[in-house]
Amino acid sequence: MFVAHYRERDEKDQLVRDHLLETMCLSEGYGSKLNVKHIAGLAGLLHDLGKYSDDFQLYLYQAVFEPEKSIFQRGDVDHATAGGKLLYEKYYTKDSSPHEKLLVEVVGNAIISHHGNLHDYITPDNESQFLNRITKEKLHQFEEVKLRFYEEVISEIEFEAYVVKAVEELEQFGSYAIDGSFFLTKFVFSCLVDADRTNTREFELGVSSTITTHEKPEFKRYYHTLMKYLKSLKQKENADEPINVLRREMSEKCEKYANKPSGIYTLSIPTGGGKTLASLRYALKHAEKYGKDRIIYIVPYTTIIEQNAQEVRCRLDAADDVLEYHSNLVDETVWDLGDKGDEFEDGHVTKKQKLKLSAEDFSAPIIFTTMVQFLNVFYAKGNRNTRRLHNFSNSIIIFDEVQKVPLHCLSLFNEAVNFLHQRAQSSILLCTATQQTLGDIAYKLVKNENDEIITNLPAIGESFKRVNVVDKTKKQINNDSLVEWTMESIKDWGSTLIILNTKRVVKELYEKLQSENIQVFHLSTSMCPAHRNDQLEQIKKKLEFNIPFVCVTTALIEAGVDVDFKCVVRSLTGLDSIAQAAGRCNRNGDDDSRDVFVIDHAEEDLDKLIDVKAGKAISKRMIRYYMKRPSCYQHNLFGEIAMREFFEILRKKRGFLHYKKVINNDEHHNYRFSDFIEEYNENNKDSFPLVQKSSMTTAAKHFTAIDQKTTSIIVPYGNESNGGKSIIADLGSNNIIDDLSYTLKRAQQYTINVFEHELNDLKNKNAIISHLDDAVLELRENWYSEEYGVELGNGELRNLMYYFQLPHHSRF
Repeated sequence: MFVAHYRERDEKDQLVRDHLLETMCLSEGYGSKLNVKHIAGLAGLLHDLGKYSDDFQLYLYQAVFEPEKSIFQRGDVDHATAGGKLLYEKYYTKDSSPHEKLLVEVVGNAIISHHGNLHDYITPDNESQFLNRITKEKLHQFEEVKLRFYEEVISEIEFEAYVVKAVEELEQFGSYAIDGSFFLTKFVFSCLVDADRTNTREFELGVSSTITTHEKPEFKRYYHTLMKYLKSLKQKENADEPINVLRREMSEKCEKYANKPSGIYTLSIPTGGGKTLASLRYALKHAEKYGKDRIIYIVPYTTIIEQNAQEVRCRLDAADDVLEYHSNLVDETVWDLGDKGDEFEDGHVTKKQKLKLSAEDFSAPIIFTTMVQFLNVFYAKGNRNTRRLHNFSNSIIIFDEVQKVPLHCLSLFNEAVNFLHQRAQSSILLCTATQQTLGDIAYKLVKNENDEIITNLPAIGESFKRVNVVDKTKKQINNDSLVEWTMESIKDWGSTLIILNTKRVVKELYEKLQSENIQVFHLSTSMCPAHRNDQLEQIKKKLEFNIPFVCVTTALIEAGVDVDFKCVVRSLTGLDSIAQAAGRCNRNGDDDSRDVFVIDHAEEDLDKLIDVKAGKAISKRMIRYYMKRPSCYQHNLFGEIAMREFFEILRKKRGFLHYKKVINNDEHHNYRFSDFIEEYNENNKDSFPLVQKSSMTTAAKHFTAIDQKTTSIIVPYGNESNGGKSIIADLGSNNIIDDLSYTLKRAQQYTINVFEHELNDLKNKNAIISHLDDAVLELRENWYSEEYGVELGNGELRNLMYYFQLPHHSRF
C-alpha cells in the first residue's frame, strides 16, 4: 500500500493511485476548456509519481507517526521530479517528433514545478533549470517507481495511448503550439496545481473528488432577478428624467450586444451612467446564451470591489455566489524551500497545508478582484497566483476602469487578454468612462469590428454633463487656506467632497476641520474595508438629508463608489482621475449643474508619486487651455477628444508601454522570449536543445505590477464576535478546511496592506503580533484608530498605485 497523504484529524490515508487518478480527472476537466484535456490530464496522472518510492513512504510515515525517529532532513526526498523524468526519458529522444518534445517540456515543467514556480528553460547564466532538474537529479529506486505506477495506476500500453492523444491535441494548435507555448505551459500548470490542491482538499473534507461536483451557475435566475429590479426603476417618480432615460437606453444596448459571439468589446459609459448594472446585464444574458462558467470583474481599486460586489449581491439576491478577492492573505512562500517550493511539506495535511488548501480557487460563479491580481495570475511568482489562470477560460471578464492598467504592463495585459479570447473561449468587456487609445503599442488587442457598444459617444457625453469645472490652480493653496475657504463657502456648496493626493495632507486637513463648526468625515486606505464601508454608510445617510458637511479623502472614493455630493474639490492630478472625482458631484442630475473646483495643493509631496506628478502637469496645461478655448475639446473637458490627448501625452511623457527589468546588468524588454539563446549558441558546440526558450522563473521573479511590496495585516476592527479579533482566533484553531475558507473570506474585510518600511516601523514599535510562524500578522489593538485606521504616522506613501490592490510579497 502506497500512501499519498495522511489526514491530520484522524490519520486516515489517501493512496497514491487514488490521488493520481482523481487529480488526472480534475485536470482533464479544467484542460478541456482549452482543448488540452489529455495534456492537462497527463500532468495530473504523473505529478506525484515519486511517492511510489520507499524513501518517500518511510519519510511520510515517520513525519506523521514517528517524527522523533525520522532519518530524513527537510529536502532529502524528492517526489516531484519522477513524473517529468519518465516523460523525458521516454519521449525526448533523437527519434521523438517536435510535438512530443514540446509535450515533454510543457507537461514536464508543470510536474516538476507543481510545488513551486515554473522552471527556466534557459536562465540568464545560459543554464537550463528545467534540463538540470529533469536529467541530472538522481532519483533512488526510479525503476521500481515506474513499475509500481504501471502495475497500480495504468498499464504501459494504456499510458502510451494516452500520450498519443495528448500529442494530437498539441498538433491541433498548429504554429501556436510553439508561438503560444508560454501561455499553454502556464495554463497546464494552472490546471495541475488547482487539481492537486482541490483533490487534497476534498480528501481532507472526506468528499468525492470529481469535476462534476461544481453546480451549474444560476445565471438565468440571476438575470430575471436583475430585470425585475430594473423594471422597478421605471416606476419611480424620476424615471422619465433625461439622465435616467439615457441609463435605460445604454443598459438595453448592452442586452442586445449580449447576443453577439464571444469577442473583445468596449463599453464607454460616462461616469454615473449605470455601468455596473449595464455590464452585469450583458454578462448574465451572454453567459446563459453561450454557456459560460463564470463572470469575473477586474477593477483597479479595492474600494470598487467592496462597493460593486455588494451592489451585485443585493441586486441578484446572490450573497453566497459572489466572491471578493482582494489579496493573498496567506503568503505561502515563507514555507518554501528553494526552487522546489513546499514539496517537502506535502503528504501530511497539517495546519500549514490547511491554510494553503483553504485559499480561494476562483470557482465561484461571480468574482470581483483587482487588476494587479489579474496580472499576477499570468506573470507573477508563486503557484498560488497561477493556480487561478484556468478559471479565466470560458468566462466573461469585465475590466472596469480599464484605463488604469499600469502603463508599463500594457503589452502584458493585451497579450493575456488576447489569449483569453482567442484560445480560452472567453468574452472580454472593457469598461471605462474615460476610454484611452492604445495607438502605437506593439502588442495590440485583437478586438472585434464594431467593438464599441455605445455608438454615439460624443452625444452621450454631452448629455451627461452635470458639472462646471472651476479652475483654481493659478495660485497654490495650503490646508489652512483650504479650511478658511471651505468654511466661508460651505453654506453655498452644501455637502462637499475634498479629494487630495496623499494621506498626510488628508489627515492634517481632517484634523483642522474638526476644530470648526462643521461635521467632517474621513476616508483612508489605512482603514480596513469593513471600516471604510461603515464610514461610507454614514456618509450616504448624511447625503439623504441635504445638510452641509465635509468628507475628506484620498482618491479611493473616485471610482465605483455611488455617492452624490453637491460640491467636489479635487487636488490636481491626472485628467481621468479628475473626471472620476467629478462623477461624485451632481451624480443623479438633481441640479442643472454644480461646481467642481480643481486646486493646486501646496503641501503635497509628489516626488515619489510619479504618475500623479506627470498627470498633474498635463492636466494643469489642458485645463488652462480649455478655459481659454473650450471649443478645442468640444466644450467637454472630460470628453473623448480631451481624454485621448491626455493619455497620448502621458504615454509619451512616461516613455514606456512594455515591461522591462534589469537582469544581470542587461535590460530586457521582452518578458518571456529570452535573449539568452544567441549567447548560448555562441558558447556551446551544439545549439540550444529545447523547443521552448522562455525564462519562466526569471520573468516571474522580476515581475511586479506595482513596484512597492506590501504586507497584509489583520486589524482589530469590529466587535468581539465578528471582527478582526474573532478571525485571528478562528485562524489559530484546528478547524476543517471549509471553516478556514470561510474565515479567510471574512478576513479580507478586516485586512490592511502596508509597505515594507511601514511594517518595519510597526514591528520596531511592538505593534505587530505574529501567528503560525509568521503566517498571519495581527495589529495590536491600541494601534488601530476609529478615526484614521492604522496609526502609521505622517509618512508619505511612495507610489500612486497604493490605490490598487498591491502584489503581496507578504510576511505570512
